[in-house]
Order: sequence, then C-alpha cells, then structure tokens
Amino acid sequence: MTKSKEISNALLRTLFILVGIGICGYFLFSIASIIVYVILGILLSFVAEPISKFLQKRFKFKPILAIVTSLSVFILLSFGILMLFVPLVLSQSKNLSLLDINSLEKNSSLFIQNVDIWLKGHNINYENIINPQKISQNLNFNFITDILNSIIGSIGSFGMAFFSIFFICFFIQKDRKLVTANLITVLPDSNRWRIIASLLRIKNMLTKYAIGLLLQLLIVFVMYLIVLLIFGIENAFIIALLGAILNIVPYVGPIIALVMTAFLTMLNFINQDFQTVVLPTTLYVIIGYFIVQIIDNNFSQPIIFSKSTNSHPLEIFLVTIIAGTLLGIVGMIIAVPLYTAIKVVLKEFYPNNTFIDILTRSL
Repeated sequence: MTKSKEISNALLRTLFILVGIGICGYFLFSIASIIVYVILGILLSFVAEPISKFLQKRFKFKPILAIVTSLSVFILLSFGILMLFVPLVLSQSKNLSLLDINSLEKNSSLFIQNVDIWLKGHNINYENIINPQKISQNLNFNFITDILNSIIGSIGSFGMAFFSIFFICFFIQKDRKLVTANLITVLPDSNRWRIIASLLRIKNMLTKYAIGLLLQLLIVFVMYLIVLLIFGIENAFIIALLGAILNIVPYVGPIIALVMTAFLTMLNFINQDFQTVVLPTTLYVIIGYFIVQIIDNNFSQPIIFSKSTNSHPLEIFLVTIIAGTLLGIVGMIIAVPLYTAIKVVLKEFYPNNTFIDILTRSL
C-alpha cells in the first residue's frame, strides 16, 4: 500500500512538472518576439557602450547625453541604410514593371525563350525534364501585389520592433548600475558571485562578437562591391550593402543575396543580347559571389567565432538550424549569442559534469 502510494505521488509530481514545463514553454513561445527584442537590445547596448564611454571621456559628455548620442548614431545609420534602397526600388520598378503585371509576364516569357534558344544552340537536351512552354503558360505575377501589400502591412510591426529595441537599449545603458545593484540584491547568496562572473564573461564575449560581426559585414560589403563594380552593375553600392546585411543571417542569407544579385544583374542588362551579355555577366557575378563566400567562410567567420564564441562550426550549424526552425530568421540571427551565453552559464555552474566539460572545454 505504501509503495503504491509513493508511486502514485511520484507520477503526480512528474505530471505536474511536465505540465509546468509545457506551460512555461507555451508562455515563452507566446512572448518570443519580446525575448528577441530584449536580446537584440542587449547586443546593441554592448556595441553602443564603447561609443558612449568614449564621448564621456574624450568630450566630457554627461552620461545621458552620451547614451542618446551613441544611439542616435545607430538610428541615423539605420534610416540612412533604409533610404539608400529607395533609388534601387525606383530604378528597378521600371524593369520589373510592378505597375504592369502583363508586361512583366511578357518579359519573363521572352527571357525563358532566350534560355531555350541558348540551350538548344549548345545541344543541351532538357525538354524531357522541363517544358518551357508550360512554364510560360503558367506564369502568374499577381503575387507581386500581394507581397507589396504584406510589406506595407508589416511596416507597423517593423516600427514597433525598432522602437522596442532602442528603448530597451537606452534603459540598459542608463540604469546599468541600478540594474547591477538590484541584481546583486536579488541573487541568492550561495550563487551570487558565480552569476555575476557569468554575466560579466557573457558581456565581454558578446561585445567582441557584435563588433566582430560588424567587421565581417564591412569586409563582405567591400568584396561584394568590388565584384559588382568590375562588371558595371548599376546601384552596386546598394546591392552590395544589402548582400552584406543578408550575410548576417547564417547559411540562408548568402543564398538569398546570391539569387537577388543574379536577378538584378539580369534586369540591368535586360535590353541587351542574352547570349553575349546577360548570361555571361550573370555567371561571372555568381562566380564572384562564390569566391567572396569562400573567403568569408574560411577566414572572416572562423576568426570571429574563434575569438568570441569559441564554438566548433558544427555546433554553430546545428544551433542555428534548430533556432531557425523554432523562431525563423530572427532565431538564426540570435542563435549564436544565445548559445554562447548558455555555454558560459553551464561552465560556471556545472564545471565537473563530463558532457558540459566537453561542450565548454574551449571557453
């Protein structure tokens, strides 16, 4: 009787624990966007803090003024980058015929016919696999208006995210001492200094990571720009900048940047001969982008990860894929800093655990 009671109690405890975990998981999933805002706000504060301290020491700015100035730099930079894309959209809208869907479909059918002629001219038999006539008949670009409407509808959400991130960043910097003092008071005496040590180490590592990421963005941008200028692509600066920004998204971003650039390259030369100009130039640009990615993957990224996260590329890949599955592109962006923070905490609190020791040995 006693044993059956103990078993039933154990089952009930297990059930309550599982229900609690489920509720917590659902709650965290429900506020995932807020968690992302907080993480991005913290990362931004790590990058803005050196600028704020420099203004205070060099130009004797008051703390509040220094913080506002440092964040204003990032706000103006963000709006400046956003405004750079206006000429690109305006110039490409004519080629894309966004206001004339029928014209766009006609241009696309002509493009498919040119590809068909080029492949047949080189004795490439592909009709058993792909039917170009069927593709031309099924072309329907009405989805473009739907995409534009969704973009316009998402502007409000983007504005909310933008405001939230900078608002969080401002108060993290402004009340850093207050937050630290309250944190010390709230933390349990037994683990207080372990937690503080973990937070300081996380801050140092993520600061290096954020600055390294900006450096990587600059390197990729310069290399993309060189490739585009060599082949005379219009709006090379803006396209290279967009490609560099997309490169921040691991694995998926470079692919999107490559497809986007190839498409824009074709549009730049849409009125010229397909075989002698459009196709060769597009292929050269694609090869150039591949070379940039080889350099970035073998030099830029390993240096950043080895200096900041000390994680194996396979770890980064798996963590990024899992985060992307759960939270989409935003999850892929925050995966590395979040994973780094978790590793630091595990190493600080469970240094004798064999699995954690193996996982965090490089820290």
